[in-house]
Amino acid sequence: MIGVLLRLIGRPHRRLFVRFFVSTVVYSLAEGAAFGLLVPLLTELLGGRTAAAAWWLLPLAAAVVVGWFAHYDKESRALELTSAWRRTLYERLGTHVARLPLGWFTGARTAQLQQILGTGIGTAVRTVSLVQALVGVVLTPATIFVFLLVADWRVALAVLVTVPVVVLVFVIAGRLTARTEAAHHAAEAEAGARLVEFAGAQPVLRANGRSRGGRQLLDDALEGQHRAARRAVLGAMPGENLGQLAIQLAFTTVVVVGLLLATGAAVPAARIVAIMVLGLHFLQPFAVVAAVANSVRACRAALERIDSVLRVPPLPEPDEPARVADASVELRDARFGYHGSPVLDGFSLRVPAGSVTALVGPSGAGKTTVTKLVARFFDAEAGTVLVGGRDVRQLSTVDLMDTVSLVFQDVHLFDGTIEDNIRLGRPDATREQVLEAARRARVEPIAQRLPDGWRSRVGEGGRLLSGGERQRVAIARTLLKDTPIVLLDEATSALDAENEVAIHQALGELAHGRTLLVIAHRLSTVTHADRIAVLDGGRVVEEGKHRDLLAAGGRYAALWADHERARGWRITSH
Repeated sequence: MIGVLLRLIGRPHRRLFVRFFVSTVVYSLAEGAAFGLLVPLLTELLGGRTAAAAWWLLPLAAAVVVGWFAHYDKESRALELTSAWRRTLYERLGTHVARLPLGWFTGARTAQLQQILGTGIGTAVRTVSLVQALVGVVLTPATIFVFLLVADWRVALAVLVTVPVVVLVFVIAGRLTARTEAAHHAAEAEAGARLVEFAGAQPVLRANGRSRGGRQLLDDALEGQHRAARRAVLGAMPGENLGQLAIQLAFTTVVVVGLLLATGAAVPAARIVAIMVLGLHFLQPFAVVAAVANSVRACRAALERIDSVLRVPPLPEPDEPARVADASVELRDARFGYHGSPVLDGFSLRVPAGSVTALVGPSGAGKTTVTKLVARFFDAEAGTVLVGGRDVRQLSTVDLMDTVSLVFQDVHLFDGTIEDNIRLGRPDATREQVLEAARRARVEPIAQRLPDGWRSRVGEGGRLLSGGERQRVAIARTLLKDTPIVLLDEATSALDAENEVAIHQALGELAHGRTLLVIAHRLSTVTHADRIAVLDGGRVVEEGKHRDLLAAGGRYAALWADHERARGWRITSH
């Protein structure tokens, strides 16, 4: 945990952390010394030697003054460090995430990133306050022990013997609590997931007449969460009580040893009373361990999650970026796979500048992977991917994104207006340019039907628009961006007739004067493409124009036959 903490604090704040740490150490030592000086002070005072006791007030006052200044400094440095570190973590994560491969952003990783940015960073910076507590738990008792050793080695030995027992009890208690807490968190997550599932499945449940029966999974999860919460409460109680019991038994041991020494007249009673006070202060900080154990686990988990994201290697950027020469795309003997499973194996394809090339093939043939390699979501494991005659690894990310636009099947819109979402393609565009791109993409009818026109918000993810309308907005965004190369996941198979006609008109605008690499879901939509590449087994198995591929009677002809049979499917009555 300490290594991760220092790595995340980083060089800019390391000096501030060192000063904070030193102040914390000085304060803990001063606190221990102040308690330790109570032994001679109380011994003299209880023995009736007031003048001698008064002299011990001087070093005690000095320890208190040093402790006060150290406390002020450590609290000031803690506040400064927490604020600066929080800001730096946000900046580091933002900068680092912007350089990660786009393929890294899976659903699970995006959810993890949301959790880190939501509560994870706040939890991580609480480590600063934990450092204060843990340093005090170690150094203050250690300083007190030195004074105990000087006061009476027998009492000090009795105290020392109790320490391993107290620590062991707290470790056992912590494990008991952690086990029940883990089960409780898992049950809470399950109940939350079932609640979201139940809410989202209402149309399906009601359509099938199962609005009541569909509650069973949710009810089971809620009941499991209730049982886990009860076990968590009951499981935490023994741990808390065991810890307090261990401290009380340890202090009782010290009292018994002190009474034996006093009864045998080995040590004056006044001195025994002072030592008892010191023994109590020695054991008291150990109660902090139980109080912060859960926080330590939470902070360590948050630090490790942040560190795991920051340690993901970003896409390497060239020292001297190349410039694209044209609008062509080419893959030469490219190889790539996911989690050890090959998808592309020796894939080669050339898309001339200004042409329209369609990728067709069965599901899993690698069509989407080809476009992701061109957009550099990932780097090919072998072979070369060229954009504009240059290896994509020789292009800066900015230059690549200024050359290539992507319009994929799953379009995401931000919760803003239609105009705001189109303007993302080119933030410095004028309103006239935005509206022109919207007109060419057939977005005007969408704005006209909405109550606030162009000022209408589209909802989170664009949920207030249909799938076809979202895609028209995405095409308008691409038209406004005006890149020479467009990668298009053509998805008109599940659209109504109006949206399909509008999108085909918008795609006609998009294709004008640009290089298009299109993933075709319906073969009839790409019959006029300049070239059609048929993928199978991670390679191009056929390539040519529609009529030539049909005449060849190969893999494409078989796909076309399947496509024609699907088009002829009808619902009939008997």
